Amino acid sequence: MRKIKLFMDTLIEIKIATWNGTAEKEAEAAAERAFEHFRKVEQACSRFNPESELMRACSIAGKPVNISPYLFGPLKFALEVANATDGRFDPTIGKAMEQHGFNQNYLTGERISTASIDSAATYRDIILDESTRSLRLKKPLIIDLGAVAKGFAIDLAAAELNGFEGYIINAGGDVYARGLERKDTPWKIGLQHPVKTAEVIEVFDISNQAVCTSGSYERKNEDNPENHHIILPETTRSPNRWVSSTVIAPSAMLADALSTACFLMEAEEADILLEAAGARGRLITPELKIVKVGGNKDDI
Repeated sequence: MRKIKLFMDTLIEIKIATWNGTAEKEAEAAAERAFEHFRKVEQACSRFNPESELMRACSIAGKPVNISPYLFGPLKFALEVANATDGRFDPTIGKAMEQHGFNQNYLTGERISTASIDSAATYRDIILDESTRSLRLKKPLIIDLGAVAKGFAIDLAAAELNGFEGYIINAGGDVYARGLERKDTPWKIGLQHPVKTAEVIEVFDISNQAVCTSGSYERKNEDNPENHHIILPETTRSPNRWVSSTVIAPSAMLADALSTACFLMEAEEADILLEAAGARGRLITPELKIVKVGGNKDDI
């Protein structure tokens, strides 16, 4: 069974293995429930919709705002990654993203332009209260959850499908796969070639794991192709040390966040980060040299 829908400016594909006697109707109903999580996460976390829960919360500084689990979960995780990387990964990058031209709603075509913010704001200006599930901003700032929200939605969808022995969720190349595709046949994931984007540079066999990639080729600034959608918070510029960062981890949100964080780091820093997180990955230089980071270097 295979179904595809559009959410988060990405085609979301869900395949459930039916070689083992799984009923098609049961699989289709489960896939629909899984897609519903993508819709709810997008509604909560979109930086491109002024009416999203995220943007409404960002319009209020200094006061606590109660937020739903669909916003609280990925925001809490983003702050944990920001703390673990000492701000190299920082979800308060939203205004800089907007200024680099990544401000267009893919559904309406409208470009957003938010009010002025405090340019010195960092992730430390976001206060979460778990007991009341509330958010308080110390300063005016714009939060971008693009590096965690899709992974969060994939993990929620995966939880919906966990009654099936084998399935795969592919959200524009960010993937979670469980079990086997067929008897004795694992799911095969192709790593996109950073230059020849219609080709794969390597294929992995995965099961019960997520694979997420951040690449400088994915979204470019229309007016300045040297700038892409991955921005270093301290300079608000796009680094070009790597063209691609791929992470394999137990959950999609972890792989999603770490692939972005590693893109912003030296190889040695990325290696330490992934080792600590129990993840592994690959970084690809502009010269197409592949650098293994984290985990057992012979595994990948």
